[in-house]
Amino acid sequence: MSNHELTGLALRRLGKAWEHASTAERAVLTQLHRREHTSRAPGDERSFGERVADDVARFGGSWIFIGAFVGFLALWVITNIWLLRARPFDPYPFIFLNLLLSMLAALQAPVIMMSQNRQAARDRAAAEHDYQVNLKAELEIMALHDKFDQLRAEQIERILAAQAEQIALLQALVEARRGS
Repeated sequence: MSNHELTGLALRRLGKAWEHASTAERAVLTQLHRREHTSRAPGDERSFGERVADDVARFGGSWIFIGAFVGFLALWVITNIWLLRARPFDPYPFIFLNLLLSMLAALQAPVIMMSQNRQAARDRAAAEHDYQVNLKAELEIMALHDKFDQLRAEQIERILAAQAEQIALLQALVEARRGS
């Protein structure tokens, strides 16, 4: 595939030179020229740590986690206030519980942020892919419109040629009747 062909394709389809096309537009034009598919199935190229971060974020943001956490806090408070009245292991104001909650928050927050950053990157990649698919579909539709216009013009030319031939035959017939 020559650069000249791609430049011509960019000018015809995008109305701008190859050099002024974005990376996504160049990729789509190359795929269009090669007759390649743009759509693809999303892959799962996550590492073990990324999968753990996604799972922690998924569980940490669920109603199951909230219910279990409220249950744990209620159990902690009930155990220390009523069941262990004589010798609670974490008496009111529950300083040890505050330490555990702080450590949980300190660990959970960065893991959730890692998962959100990965999700944002996946969203950006999906948006870029959607743009490429939409651009290619638009370019293919434009090509179909051009083909239909060309076929319509050729059909009109054939009709006009046949009409001109019929008119010539009718004129010859009229001339032949006048002459007889």
